[in-house]
Amino acid sequence: MKIATPLPTDAAPPATMNPKNILLIKAHSMGIGDLLRSSAAWSALKAKWPSAQLHFLMLSNHAGYPSEALIESHHLLSSVNFVTVKQGQPGAQKQVKVPLAQTLHTVLERLAHQPIDLVIDFETGGLKTSWLTWRIARAKRATSVGIAQFPLRRFFYDVAAPSSRDYQARHGLPRLMDYTEKDFVALAALGIERGETRIALRPAAQGVLWQQQHAAAFSQAMTVVLNIGCGTADALVKRPPMAHIVQCCAALHALRPFHLHLSGATFEREVNQEFAELFAAQVRRAGQQAQVTDWSGQLSLDQLAGLLERADLAISSDSGPYHMAVALGIPTLCWFNFDTPASYHHHHDVVCLVMPETDAFVSAAQQLLAA
Repeated sequence: MKIATPLPTDAAPPATMNPKNILLIKAHSMGIGDLLRSSAAWSALKAKWPSAQLHFLMLSNHAGYPSEALIESHHLLSSVNFVTVKQGQPGAQKQVKVPLAQTLHTVLERLAHQPIDLVIDFETGGLKTSWLTWRIARAKRATSVGIAQFPLRRFFYDVAAPSSRDYQARHGLPRLMDYTEKDFVALAALGIERGETRIALRPAAQGVLWQQQHAAAFSQAMTVVLNIGCGTADALVKRPPMAHIVQCCAALHALRPFHLHLSGATFEREVNQEFAELFAAQVRRAGQQAQVTDWSGQLSLDQLAGLLERADLAISSDSGPYHMAVALGIPTLCWFNFDTPASYHHHHDVVCLVMPETDAFVSAAQQLLAA
């Protein structure tokens, strides 16, 4: 098997490059936030080549992740393919990897009628996506782009970006790099810098229809959406302490009364109800009336995007709705239980607080609402 000699690492792409169909390859977490983090890179590609169509290929461990529907309807993507690389149910002890040749066959079958002239491998490690990128580019006669994370990896690409360590050094970034920045390591091969580009999202058909059907709910009082979230076993450590978050939200309500909308999955309904009861009781003690609507288990992710877009302020734990609110451009206050720099978004309308005192929480919320 002969591999064409690539351009040297850091070589600039041809000045005449004007791709019409770009394939974006990822093989990482299917979490909502992890996928939405990639949308900044999609925006940067569309800024450079406005007429290009972006085609997203995700190698996922299993089918049926809730995030699939959200990404399939993303306004920056022309097509989306999720290809599973393991056999078996999530959480099962025995999970057999799908042979790489079979994965390639599935991918090429999905892309059979789709022209591709540029293939970008966003993964920094491993050889699976490197080999797939090379084979797809060869089959489509496309230019391949990837990251020369180690010396031999560059031979799979026509244009190779520097390693992530080199990228961090050049940009003065910390070792634990902002997750959004990671996709720009590959784009460095194309001369594309992140700048101030932020992640992006818009409500699609379901979200827009939901907004139209519930317009009256947002016409009276200020709207705050709270996502307590973190209902899965591995995420409970990130959930805000109940008494603390109740006290903070009640203190904000005392100064700026609002209609509170609670988001969450079906299995988070119980914690939402506990919060609603405690919050209402504390608000009553201050001589006010709490207006709370619990949407847990009732909204698709696109409908949640519709709800978040109607918010004056979104408050969330470090979970998917946090990233959705940021991507929608909604003033967002994210509650962290411990310092997590790689998960922070740095924008004027986003504040990340680590186990905040009530005064700090209220002050940050007031600033976001004023801005």
